[in-house]
Amino acid sequence: MYKRKLEGETTSSLAKSFNVKSSNIDYLIQLIRRHGYDILRNGKNRFYSKEFKLQTINRVLYNNESINGVAIDIGLSSSGILCNWLSKFIENGYNVVENKKGRKPKSMTKPKKNNKVLTEKEKIKQLEEEVLYLKAENEYLKKLRALVQERELKEKKKLRVIAELRAKYPFKMLLKIAGISRSVYYYHINKKDKDEKNIGIIDKIKEIYYENKGRYGYRRITLELKNQGFNINHKKIQRLMKKFNLQSIIRKKRKYSSYKGQIGKVANNHINRDFEATAPNQKWFTDVTEFNLRGEKLYLSPILDAYGRYIISYDVSRSPNLEQINHMLNLAFKENENYENLIFHSDQGWQYQHKSYQERLREKKIIQSMSRKGNSLDNGLMECFFGLLKSEMFYDQEDNYKTLEELEKAIEKYIDYYNNKRIKEKLKGLTPASYRSQSLLIS
Repeated sequence: MYKRKLEGETTSSLAKSFNVKSSNIDYLIQLIRRHGYDILRNGKNRFYSKEFKLQTINRVLYNNESINGVAIDIGLSSSGILCNWLSKFIENGYNVVENKKGRKPKSMTKPKKNNKVLTEKEKIKQLEEEVLYLKAENEYLKKLRALVQERELKEKKKLRVIAELRAKYPFKMLLKIAGISRSVYYYHINKKDKDEKNIGIIDKIKEIYYENKGRYGYRRITLELKNQGFNINHKKIQRLMKKFNLQSIIRKKRKYSSYKGQIGKVANNHINRDFEATAPNQKWFTDVTEFNLRGEKLYLSPILDAYGRYIISYDVSRSPNLEQINHMLNLAFKENENYENLIFHSDQGWQYQHKSYQERLREKKIIQSMSRKGNSLDNGLMECFFGLLKSEMFYDQEDNYKTLEELEKAIEKYIDYYNNKRIKEKLKGLTPASYRSQSLLIS
């Protein structure tokens, strides 16, 4: 088969010639390509330890690798062997039971001989039942694997799969595969879910969670529900989110890539890590951060107001140049407000040391402030924003953006979301824009 395949014969043609399934031929050919001919001789009597089986099973269940791919990689003569390991693993309560070496002890009582000779029709029927059973078992295992990450009891997962497959396969067969009795099945099915009365709240939680792309944890969902008129205890929200596996994006502690030019000193540090403000336009912060998308780079330069952590203006550019900074300032100053005594803080990047930049701040009577050399925490507010931005829309999501144009649009969309939709605990459940406008109305 292998030689004929190398000579260009199709798999379907080989399947007809040898009366073997195409999938089996494909599997064996891949196996020989990977391990050579000897795998067909040496693979038969191999012993697999308990640890090796568990490691292999974890690759399928937790790493989401395909059964065929893993079976070929470890050199199994058939993927059915791995299916059998998985089936036994689940049957034994997610434990690997190691087969004892040596011959099985002979039973004292001889098995009864079945003298009944099956007719051709009965043989075919028996084979059809066996095939159906294998199909049901395979689909059952696939669906059960898909539920591994969900935080439910093992029994509940099995019941869900049985309920899904009942219309397709015989009920008795599914119970046998799952290792559940009929009485246990109906006991759980008829048992009332205590959260039936919370359906409306659960739907609201899911709506907020998915609308914010998994960025909200239970605390902010509790605040958002409160904004919508639902006064629910945060512990209940936490329990329901855990039940439905609604986990918020975990912020990874990665040092963001901030573009720092030539280091010098042209202004003192007027912030001294005091990042709080009592009104808008008291303290502004700026910096430039780099996005590296498969070797191509984008640079984001925003201005953040300490009051409400609102993004005043920003510019996205292919190059961290002075033009980018000037455009950002033009957008920030377009309101023609009075900026006298506003403290504008940055690091010691070359852009902020440029005479034209300093002159523009002096024209507006803005006090320029700079971090101390080598003290990135002096500009901690910008670091915090960049870390949040990249955790929620860039890190581990680079594959979502095919081009720099797509990434730029995503950054713009996120900043709009951050300002106008993303509520903050510190702002008592308000968005930066709402918090800022509330203050401006009062003043």
